[in-house]
Amino acid sequence: MVDQFRSSVRVKEQPCVEPGEVPCDVCTGSQLKAVKSCLMCLTSYCQTHLEPHHRVAGLKKHRLVEPMDRLEDRMCKNHDRLLELFCRTDQVCVCVLCTMTDHKSHPVVPLKEEYEVKTAQLGKIEAEVQQMIKERQRKIKDIIDTVDHSRADADREIADGVQVLTALRRSVEKCLDDHNKTVQEKLKSTEKEAEGLIKELEQEIKDLTNRSLEVKQFTQTEDHLHLLQTFRSLKDPPPPRDWTTVEVCPPSYVGTLRRALDQLEETLDMEMKKVPYLRSHAWTLTSIWPVGLLGNGPRLQRSVLGAYPGPVLDACDLTLDPNTANKELSLSEDNRKVTMVGVDQSYPDHPDRFDSWSQVLGREALTGRCYWEVEWEGRVIIGVTYRGITRRGQGGDSWLGGNNKSWGLYCDDGRYSARYNGRRTALPLRAAGSTRVGVYLDRPAGSLSFYRVSPGGGGSSDTLTHLHTFWSSFTQEDLLPGVWVEWWGSSASLCRL
Repeated sequence: MVDQFRSSVRVKEQPCVEPGEVPCDVCTGSQLKAVKSCLMCLTSYCQTHLEPHHRVAGLKKHRLVEPMDRLEDRMCKNHDRLLELFCRTDQVCVCVLCTMTDHKSHPVVPLKEEYEVKTAQLGKIEAEVQQMIKERQRKIKDIIDTVDHSRADADREIADGVQVLTALRRSVEKCLDDHNKTVQEKLKSTEKEAEGLIKELEQEIKDLTNRSLEVKQFTQTEDHLHLLQTFRSLKDPPPPRDWTTVEVCPPSYVGTLRRALDQLEETLDMEMKKVPYLRSHAWTLTSIWPVGLLGNGPRLQRSVLGAYPGPVLDACDLTLDPNTANKELSLSEDNRKVTMVGVDQSYPDHPDRFDSWSQVLGREALTGRCYWEVEWEGRVIIGVTYRGITRRGQGGDSWLGGNNKSWGLYCDDGRYSARYNGRRTALPLRAAGSTRVGVYLDRPAGSLSFYRVSPGGGGSSDTLTHLHTFWSSFTQEDLLPGVWVEWWGSSASLCRL
């Protein structure tokens, strides 16, 4: 039938098919744009070749649809029927006859219904992909921010290094000059004393030589009368000096180098106090000078921003005070670990106990320079507070970092932030697999510093990375370590160093 009307129908002038449009399957030569597709003929027709479907009675019963490409792919290969349904069991498109044979009893739905389901799934996938893109964009920003912070830290480190090491070089040069000057002055004093004694001895030798000549002249005369008459004119010798007790004592240089190094330490400490960044690390001359030269070991052998091999000489052995623990906190037997259990532990009432916030303070007061480490899990605030912090109520005056009596470092899922007087300062560094924080209090310098303690791989030393430093003119009131364990299941442990 198709061959019959192909040869009989006169093609009228119509636009040729454009790219992306469905062409007429009947046109020869230049194909025209199809206006309908017949699902019975499996053929697409232009307006001219579609005319028989509007005129011939048998063709009028055919189902016409909007132009479709590759109509053969839309027909069931087993039954030559239109694929109108979707089998959810086998996840394939089927025709009506398929539901009576291979897909019998399988749940099937119209293509449009499954299309809407799949479209919704694609929308969800697209949303997830977009979320993943945003997360990676945020990660790129975090990495760039970290690099920017690292670059700023590097610039500051270089500038501070030039300043302090130049001051150190000048101080060492001055120390060397002063030391040499002191030694030279002592040597000159000894030489002057020796020169005076030598001159005195040479004068006595000269006088004695003259007398010796005079005596020889008398002894050479043979005139007895003349010798006896002139003997009385021989001058009496000067009273002799007892030189047996006279000696030149070599100068003592004991303590000279010690005093020079003491002065060098004092000068360097003054120079370092001019650089807050260096003070934040509690560096002193004794922390970089060879052990034994100054008589003291380094205060902090774990060098900041690097690997540390040895013990911390400023380490404090701290424990938690059960009388301060909130009743929903559980303490270990050795009072070193605290866990938020969310259940009343039936602690006795005590005026030092926090009645609202899940906090606990240390038993030992912090004096001088102190270093300790805290292993944390969950969500915690690690900090330091004056003993006089409020223990009652839910206001900011009773939680670590919520007032001007306490300072804290917030730790949660790899994030850090500094807390003081109710203000929060987000820190750029992440935990990077570390759940340990080092705390260094230098009361004389007025600094409280926090460090990330990262475990070394393959048995190598751990690494300290500076997180934040608070500055304060600490009063004489007792300072205590403290922990706020915020979430149920969170914990904090005071480490043994």
